[in-house]
Amino acid sequence: MEHYLILARSVTYAQRMQRALERAGIRSRIFRAPRDLTDAGCAYALRLGVRDLREALTVLHEAGLDPLQVFLYQKGLYREVGA
Repeated sequence: MEHYLILARSVTYAQRMQRALERAGIRSRIFRAPRDLTDAGCAYALRLGVRDLREALTVLHEAGLDPLQVFLYQKGLYREVGA
C-alpha cells in the first residue's frame, strides 16, 4: 500500500506535527524512522495517506513545523520526494 513518510528530528517534534495535522483533519501515525532513511538515530516519522501529502505539508509549513525529509513508499521501496 502506498503512503508517505514525513521525517521529524525527534519524537516531540513528530508529536507537534501530528497535533497540527489532527487539527486540520489529517490522520497520521508516529513511529521510529527506518534506519536506512536517515542518519539521525533519533528521527521519527509520520505516516500518512497518498492523498493527504499536499495539504499536510501546507499545514505543517503554516505551523512552522518543517519536516526533515519526505519519502514515498511504493512497490516495497522508499523514494525521497522532498522536504
